[in-house]
Amino acid sequence: MIRSLPVKAARSGPLLDRLFGWAAAAAAWLTLGLLFGILVSLVIGAWPAIEKYGLGFLGSAVWDPVKDEYGGLVMIYGTLATSFIALAIAVPVSFGIALFLTELSPAWLKRPLGTAVELLAAVPSIVYGMWGLLVFSPILATYVQQPLQTWFAGVPYLGALFSGPPVGIGILSAGIILAIMIIPFIAAVMRDVFEVTPVLLRESAYGLGATTWEVMFKVVLPYTRAGVIGGIMLGLGRALGETMAVTFVIGNFNQLDSLSLFQAANSITSALANEFAEAGQGLHLAALLYLGLVLFFITFVVLALSKVLLARLKKSEGARA
Repeated sequence: MIRSLPVKAARSGPLLDRLFGWAAAAAAWLTLGLLFGILVSLVIGAWPAIEKYGLGFLGSAVWDPVKDEYGGLVMIYGTLATSFIALAIAVPVSFGIALFLTELSPAWLKRPLGTAVELLAAVPSIVYGMWGLLVFSPILATYVQQPLQTWFAGVPYLGALFSGPPVGIGILSAGIILAIMIIPFIAAVMRDVFEVTPVLLRESAYGLGATTWEVMFKVVLPYTRAGVIGGIMLGLGRALGETMAVTFVIGNFNQLDSLSLFQAANSITSALANEFAEAGQGLHLAALLYLGLVLFFITFVVLALSKVLLARLKKSEGARA
């Protein structure tokens, strides 16, 4: 006796497909609309400061609410300096963590160590800030700042780089705290993209006599380059937008006396956190919104540069092929 094959359920038709496509498109356009709305609201709020200072606001280091004079150079410098210090520390450490977890760690240690690293991302930023101010800053002042000032006293350029009161707060302290905060994000992304590298490629490289270092730099990194750069940009965006942890340890000083790493400074986010609630209607509020607009464009430029870098890497790979 021949059994009849089960009849498949009939397709729901093109109507649901069109509805799904419209819903997906609406979500994408909603995101763009929100982004455009934020940009427009920032421009409208900052327009009095834009009209008065123009682009000169970006190069002025004066920030005096009493005299109603404002410039964003100190905050912009503090934001960029702390973020790039954090990136310089976090990227190699994150790469080492991801390399150990994917290539060198014993099987029994991978899961607990990976979970412990990811749990660092769940710690609230204010906890990092309090820990940095109460615990890390005294250690930095005693065991790092004071010895460096002793060793490089009188040395051209380096002496100025490490000058300033060794109190443990400033640009370097904020950069290190930011590095600790973004390491879990970058390390998690790197570990995930390293693990998607086909085992065949790795085993073939090892079979040809390659070392672990050669496998990582000649096989894994070229294969996962886009994901690695995406993880780094994610960490940089996190560092640029961090508020509370930086506010605790950067010093909140609105003057730029030197380019020392130990100099107390300010960042855009910490200036907004400290002054936005007390700023009255007028030029002070407009200047703060102007700072927010500048931070918006800094983040946009960073993401755009990462896209350009990825596009050039893909183009160069195609040319070599």
